Amino acid sequence: MTIGAIGVETLHMTMQFGAFTALDDCSIHIKPGSFHALLGENGAGKSTLVKCMMGFYHATSGEMLVDGKEARIDDPKAAHALGLGMVYQHFTLVPSLTVAENLVISREDAPRVIDWRAERAALQVFMAKMPFQVPLDQPVRALAAGEKQKLEILKQLYLGRRFLILDEPTSVLTPDEADEVLGHVRQLCKAGAISVFMITHKFREVTAYADEVSVLRRGKLVGGGKVSDLSHADMAMMMMGDATLGEPAKRTDDIGAPILQVHGARARDKSGLKDIAIADLTVHAGEIVGIAGISGNGQMELMEILTGQRPLESGTIRVKGAPYSATRQEAHMNSVRYLPEEPLQNACAPRMSVAENIAFRSFDNKGFWLSLRVMRARASELVAAFKVKTASIDAPMQSLSGGNVQRSVLARELSGDVDLLIISNPCFGLDFSAVSEIRARIMAARNNTTAVLLMSEDLDEIMELADRVLVMSEGRIAYDTPIAQADIATIGHHMGGHA
Repeated sequence: MTIGAIGVETLHMTMQFGAFTALDDCSIHIKPGSFHALLGENGAGKSTLVKCMMGFYHATSGEMLVDGKEARIDDPKAAHALGLGMVYQHFTLVPSLTVAENLVISREDAPRVIDWRAERAALQVFMAKMPFQVPLDQPVRALAAGEKQKLEILKQLYLGRRFLILDEPTSVLTPDEADEVLGHVRQLCKAGAISVFMITHKFREVTAYADEVSVLRRGKLVGGGKVSDLSHADMAMMMMGDATLGEPAKRTDDIGAPILQVHGARARDKSGLKDIAIADLTVHAGEIVGIAGISGNGQMELMEILTGQRPLESGTIRVKGAPYSATRQEAHMNSVRYLPEEPLQNACAPRMSVAENIAFRSFDNKGFWLSLRVMRARASELVAAFKVKTASIDAPMQSLSGGNVQRSVLARELSGDVDLLIISNPCFGLDFSAVSEIRARIMAARNNTTAVLLMSEDLDEIMELADRVLVMSEGRIAYDTPIAQADIATIGHHMGGHA
């Protein structure tokens, strides 16, 4: 297999879907052997661009050069033939097969009857040339997330790809795993083995690993250049333009009485085979407690326990000192509010209007006969206050973007007195401006003496908002530290279960 980095250039690439222009006259040059980052808000055109490059979409106009020659890419197979490959945000491996089996079956020329002795010998020769290793005989389901991501990259190299598009490659990794994977990728670029074009939203990763960056906004290339010449503020300004960001309220230090107390809580996890065991968890008034952890370590089950969706086998939950079982009446009496992950599915009636969804809390106060006039007036006030972008308060909730669904649910959950707010991944998949606005709202609630339990897989979010950081691993609280003493490396070790 010949390995050598190739350069790719898009020239005036435009993609229209009917009257909508998703990509507008975009020209980007990714040099051979370079590590090039792509930034932009949701809807900026990043996915459209790479799908055009890989042949999933056919650009309305413009062209693409591969190693300086015009390339016609009608489908992903044509892109692969030119040495282009893509590593997706979510794993594409077969969990029940071994690493070796996943690699061999990914080949287009894989024989119907496989000589595994010969294939394994060839794979060992291939692995010996790679800067990182994954055990060939290990089933993929037994690999850690970082190893799976490394395998996805190894698979592309094994298939002869010399230009890799990485789509949010660290979204499911701990900081340690992210640094290891990107460090290896950077090493391959410096060695001239590959070129990389990485979609990301993490400025830290751009600064640490990329040579150059390009920024899209509303389908247009609005800036970029050498990473060494740009600050995080410069990149943010290019992404946002003249848009204003939500400013977090200044952090106050008025930590009050315990609001949420969980002691000796035990429940079965979603598989029914393991326990979720929370020995001790306390959240005070005016405090944000952040629970960090890789997806699948019990955070979802903890949210279900606290919302009454998963029964306790033992232990206690108390709110304001009284036993709490998360009934609607108890939540109303104790001013407990929730923002679950994926609120369109978990906290809304998608086909009902924005006004009706915002009014759900009022049904507990007013009963069934809620005044339509009052409901609409209140919804209009909250839509304006929380900057919800909607064609009308009568529009169905499912017609809103992800960020505006989040804003709508926050408008409902933060209206009135809120003593305890329990939230899970509030900014997952949202764009830069929505993230800033929502985080500002969470901090304002905390400063208004609300006790906040924040579960998030985004460690940067935890570090920005939390007063105290807990790490959840294997269904248990594995680490607890005040934010003033928090060390990202130490937290990352505990997230990965290595401490």
